[in-house]
Amino acid sequence: MAKIEEKVESLVKPYVEQAGYNLYDIIYEKEGKDYYLKIFIEKENSSISVEDCETVTNILNPILDKKDLIKEEYFLVVSSTGIERKLRKLEHFQKAIGEEVKIKLFQKDEFGNKEVEGYLTEANENEITIQKEEKNIKIEMSNISNANILYHWN
Repeated sequence: MAKIEEKVESLVKPYVEQAGYNLYDIIYEKEGKDYYLKIFIEKENSSISVEDCETVTNILNPILDKKDLIKEEYFLVVSSTGIERKLRKLEHFQKAIGEEVKIKLFQKDEFGNKEVEGYLTEANENEITIQKEEKNIKIEMSNISNANILYHWN
């Protein structure tokens, strides 16, 4: 599915940017019996509204239909990244340095944890560093099963 995501990204990115948005991520996945193409957008110094999502949907729908990159029938979903946005790519991690994050691991870390929460202090193609209390915890990128910004709902 990553290949579809890459093809869609190279197709739609110029149109998203031309409309004044940043393309944050694309996820193509099956949920139940249905396929979804999820396109996440951002806007500099502003939040994304329902109208923004509708605008991008209206721009991309005819382009995606014409190119026909996806053979299965699918639902197009254009959305904001959300407060607790997912971190999947190196640039996502690098942009989130200084933020509090929640990282789920495939295998336990050196302290026996399968989940780590703390502040992201470094990120490169091989590993990230999380500061938790007074410890710096290094996590290999290949051991990250899920990562997102952590927001405390009060």
